[in-house]
Amino acid sequence: MSGAGRPRRLIVGITGATGSIYALRLLQMVQPLADVETHLVISPSGVLNIKHELDVGRAEFHALADHVYGIRDVGATLASGGFATDGMIILPCSMRTLAAVAQGLSDNLITRAADVVLKERRRLLLMVRETPFNLAHLRNMTAVTEMGGIVFPPLPAFYHRPQSIDEMVDHTVARVLGLMGIEVPGPEWLGTRPEVNA
Repeated sequence: MSGAGRPRRLIVGITGATGSIYALRLLQMVQPLADVETHLVISPSGVLNIKHELDVGRAEFHALADHVYGIRDVGATLASGGFATDGMIILPCSMRTLAAVAQGLSDNLITRAADVVLKERRRLLLMVRETPFNLAHLRNMTAVTEMGGIVFPPLPAFYHRPQSIDEMVDHTVARVLGLMGIEVPGPEWLGTRPEVNA
């Protein structure tokens, strides 16, 4: 629980970059946690990517969240710092959304909520999806980092020897949630074993 006995409120934004599987798995991992309350916003491009990459509609995502908002609903609770949340994750985060957050352009509910999270000194994590990066991308990531945000490209780890894409996705999502103070099962780096007779 967080503050006055309420559940931890986590904002989840889904934009039009590739990687909607990360958002699906995050919502699936968090849904069983009674002490976490999710607030979901999906951009129109995010809806298109969900359909293209996962062959599912927005209704499946909506069913995994506790609260769902329209992208244009700038009068929603998420648009005000007076609504206490514990942070926000944008995954995947398009370069357009990154640029809007970096420049403080609150032109929809995802970017407005991100602006609120930053101004209230709460945790913001952007799972940026693009490669290679150009100079504008790098400068925008630097700006967001200087404002206190966390830039987290979903780069897979291999030390746990994943056997499937699902294992790589789950490991990344577990790390993201860990950065938000939400612990879910996942492989950990336990360090190297000492060599015999080293």
